[in-house]
Amino acid sequence: MFRLSKYLSGIEHLFYPHLCLGCGDDQVNADNYLCITCTHKLPRTDFAAIRDNATEKIFYGRVDIKAGCSLFYFAKDAIVQNLIHHLKYKKQARLGNMLGRMMGKELIQHADFAHIEMLVPLPLFKEREKQRGYNQSQLLCDGISQESGWPVIAGNLIREHKSESQTKKHRGERWKNVKDIFKVTDPTSFKGKHILLVDDVVTTGATLESAATVLHAACVASVSVATLAIATK
Repeated sequence: MFRLSKYLSGIEHLFYPHLCLGCGDDQVNADNYLCITCTHKLPRTDFAAIRDNATEKIFYGRVDIKAGCSLFYFAKDAIVQNLIHHLKYKKQARLGNMLGRMMGKELIQHADFAHIEMLVPLPLFKEREKQRGYNQSQLLCDGISQESGWPVIAGNLIREHKSESQTKKHRGERWKNVKDIFKVTDPTSFKGKHILLVDDVVTTGATLESAATVLHAACVASVSVATLAIATK
């Protein structure tokens, strides 16, 4: 029976190869998205262990962030960009959970994140989430929760208005594009809590700043930020 299963698995791999999203190698386990070599090549930031890191500095003088962390550096045409592209546009929901677990394993090792009480995914506008089939930030939260035990609170912070793509906008335009687009539906459930706000990539931080401002208005005790990646210049 084992030999038959192995044979059938080999036939399936021949016609439907499972390829590494980093290098395209087909010698990768079906449960993984990267081969061992590409996993070791991932550009980790180690920000969780560094105070005043580049993610935290984005928000200086703009909104109060207790702690900030990005797991990887994001660069054009690199492994992390390919991972995020597949997560957002290729219906790779399991990939989001895997990446979230990687974030969780890193965060729980460091004291600055020891007192997190809730994970809050940065919400998508409802029409965009329906088109995509999921919110990638919530998938990351689910993975983080599996490693940390922190509960995921989705649906209380909502995006009321659709915003345009931030990709080609400069910093000032990005802020205007996301100003007043978020709302907390039940402020009492957030009051006095230390919330970890989670997103996939931080660039100028305009969207996260807008969301964090709304959370502070709901009288949270503190807001921290964690992203899968930080965009490099």
